Amino acid sequence: MNVKLEASWKAALAQEFTKPYFTDLTNFVRDAYQTTTVYPPPSLIFHALDSCPLTNTTVVILGQDPYHGPGQAHGLSFSVPDAVSHPPSLINVFKELETDIGKGYPKNGSLTSWASQGVLLLNATLTVVASQAGSHQKKGWEQFTDAVIDVISTQCDHVVFMLWGNYAKQKGKRIDRNRHLILTSGHPSPLSANRGLWFGNRHFSQANTYLISKGKSPIDW
Repeated sequence: MNVKLEASWKAALAQEFTKPYFTDLTNFVRDAYQTTTVYPPPSLIFHALDSCPLTNTTVVILGQDPYHGPGQAHGLSFSVPDAVSHPPSLINVFKELETDIGKGYPKNGSLTSWASQGVLLLNATLTVVASQAGSHQKKGWEQFTDAVIDVISTQCDHVVFMLWGNYAKQKGKRIDRNRHLILTSGHPSPLSANRGLWFGNRHFSQANTYLISKGKSPIDW
């Protein structure tokens, strides 16, 4: 199956594209786009991988599935396009950044600048039906993104994994903890954040401290 994807990821994931589950997933997703409203736009399904080559990846921020409101999802977890109102989870991400490293609250909700620095903004499920959170879970995307995590864990060194919420934490068992840094906390959604499970995790400063200690460039958050 010919999947249009950034070269380093396409090579690393080549075997996945030949597996029966991926054929079934492709057929399911293609049909979904033809019969209902699905986010993100088809050209942006693999935007996270295209924006952050495997060879550049130093941080992974794992989300659950894309935003399901009009104009919000553009293939990067927690990010929204320029000029789109910030969803509650993203607001809390920016608030934590503000208290953690003193960064002023940004007007722009796009995290493309993070991706260009080596932050893989990956959702566990890469598509979703409009207004139906979790609607494309258990269709094969989780197996594909497990493979993405496996590739990073085995082929990269000293990557920071930020696992926010129980859904993301489940991926943690796939990561070599002797080789990488795993940071976990509650999800930045208001439900979790208001219960004291998000604010104060200081993941952004911890990530940069770790990257510097391994001779890597810190992220300009």
